[in-house]
Amino acid sequence: MVTLIHDLDLNGRPSGRPLFREGINNPDRHICLHVERGRIRHVSAKMMATHTLAQLQNPAPGKDGQAASSGPASDGEDQDARSGATIVVETLKTLGVDTIFGYPGGAVLPIYDELFKQDGITHILVRHEQAAAHAAEGYARSTGKPGVVLVTSGPGATNVVTGLTDALMDSIPMVCISGQVPRGLVGTDAFQEADTVGITRPCTKHNYLVKSAGHLETVIREAFFVATSGRPGPVVVDIPKDVQVETEGDVPRLPLGDHRGYRPASSGKDAAVRKAVKALKSAKKPILYVGGGVINAGAGACDKLLKLAEKSGSPVTCTLMGLGAFPSSHPQSVGMLGMHGTYEANMAMYGCDVMLALGSRFDDRVTGRLDGFSPDSFKIHVDIDRSQINKNVKVDIPIVGNADDVLAQMLEVWDEEEISQGDQTAWWSTIGAWRGRDCLAYQQTTGDALMPQHVLKTLNDLLADRDDVIISTEVGQHQMWAAQYIGFDNPGRWLTSGGLGTMGYGLPAAMGAQIAYPDRLVIDVAGDASIQMNIQELGTLKQYGLPVKTLILNNAYMGMVRQWQDLNYEGRYAHSYSDSLPDFVALAEAYGLDGLLIEREDQLVDGLTAMIENKGAMVVDCRVKQLENCFPMVPAGAAHNEILLASESDSALTRDLSIV
Repeated sequence: MVTLIHDLDLNGRPSGRPLFREGINNPDRHICLHVERGRIRHVSAKMMATHTLAQLQNPAPGKDGQAASSGPASDGEDQDARSGATIVVETLKTLGVDTIFGYPGGAVLPIYDELFKQDGITHILVRHEQAAAHAAEGYARSTGKPGVVLVTSGPGATNVVTGLTDALMDSIPMVCISGQVPRGLVGTDAFQEADTVGITRPCTKHNYLVKSAGHLETVIREAFFVATSGRPGPVVVDIPKDVQVETEGDVPRLPLGDHRGYRPASSGKDAAVRKAVKALKSAKKPILYVGGGVINAGAGACDKLLKLAEKSGSPVTCTLMGLGAFPSSHPQSVGMLGMHGTYEANMAMYGCDVMLALGSRFDDRVTGRLDGFSPDSFKIHVDIDRSQINKNVKVDIPIVGNADDVLAQMLEVWDEEEISQGDQTAWWSTIGAWRGRDCLAYQQTTGDALMPQHVLKTLNDLLADRDDVIISTEVGQHQMWAAQYIGFDNPGRWLTSGGLGTMGYGLPAAMGAQIAYPDRLVIDVAGDASIQMNIQELGTLKQYGLPVKTLILNNAYMGMVRQWQDLNYEGRYAHSYSDSLPDFVALAEAYGLDGLLIEREDQLVDGLTAMIENKGAMVVDCRVKQLENCFPMVPAGAAHNEILLASESDSALTRDLSIV
């Protein structure tokens, strides 16, 4: 059977130098046996030093009468042999993966071939790799489980970079498996070669280049641990094609480690928690500032947040990524915080005396001008990511820990601390006055163009009695209006791109959520510009029968860009108007989906109802007022107390708001 034995060169390829010595001095070198049918089996040099050729060719029987082996082999006579591709698929199954979003290519075909042979994992064929990443984000955000992406080398990997960066900034758990050219071609500028590890290093939580099939199981398990532990994020596992084909055989396997090098803190330090509770309990003007980290910590964390809010009597404001962590219908909710947040939320942040920030990172769209950010408050920051503490805003009590665990500690300590609770009567009276400004008011006049605010408020009213709705958005004015006018009482029902602001996020994210929850109503609120970034995914909806609804607020502009041109550039709309938009209804029909046009107020309720009740995917082109701006707005470079309301916007156009 054995025809020749070769030494291997530094790239793991046969060097062409026959090696027949009985003993080999370097046990770390590897050689391979060329066997019948053109297969290659790798064995260690140590084995060659201690085994004869006959023993390698015909291993001695084991206790069960079968051939004994130090590990599965790859020749046709050992049915236990596992290729790298087989290891990948089997490990994913072991980790509970049921869905992969991907796009095949030459460097990843061995894995696709293994997927073809099994039925435990569903593969969703997207139309673009960026959409695979956003679909995985939507799946992860709605379920709490990591999303999984599979792409090929070169352009396949580079196309997914935007999605990886989006997931990193918004703390979404994702594992992206990418194919790579064979090990011997790495660094040669081979066809469809890209330095995936180098390119993705700044936009992932961690990444790997796997150089041996024996390392695959350990690396993939570790990738999932890293992606889901601590502050969640994306991890890339780059696998050369020959590693996918190579069998584990006698290649040394890495142990399944206990991750001693990465063990994020879970509970906060007791002394810090007690100080935080004392400060919050004695506050007269407290506020709870809630970010997406609370949602990432799980439904239990959201339940504990509700309990702490009710015990403390504090107003609660959520960031764009935190919507749903606290019920928006709760009387203590003051709405969304930040650039397009409510008047009462921003003013409460500015005027509070104690701020408890939970799972939030004080980003610029929330803080506004830093020297004017909540200048007189005592600040407590709870975050699982130590690097976020004192990064943008100096705080008085830092607590590093998981939001769920820290909230549990705070609730336990709350009843133990014998301290009088601060009188918040005057505080709530002030908040009531701020609410009285009715910052989200608008006027919809019969016969006039549809106001985008009215469209989304009407949608929210129609969905009021349903608890099975998931809303995703693209990025722009429509995104902010959706956050303002659609209420979220539960986590995992709001999917949006917060940190990176990725146009084209919404439709594939909705796909991912619909895959996870096939019986829920999933709606992508889109703009006419953003939807075109990944509109090809309508084909994915059709192929897999995904009943995602796409509601396009069509104003023929890149709305948020035009609004900033209004405020900062004297209305010079440089390249923000689209004068060649497609017929979205006809385009939907071209993909085999239903389409609907809404142009007038008297069509709105019937049109939205038809969309909601449609059993399949549907695209609704809703024509709205073209030059409507999104308010309230804290201008870039301004403080919370300099917030603009719609009634004040005309005088604001002359202000210097050019600081970005």
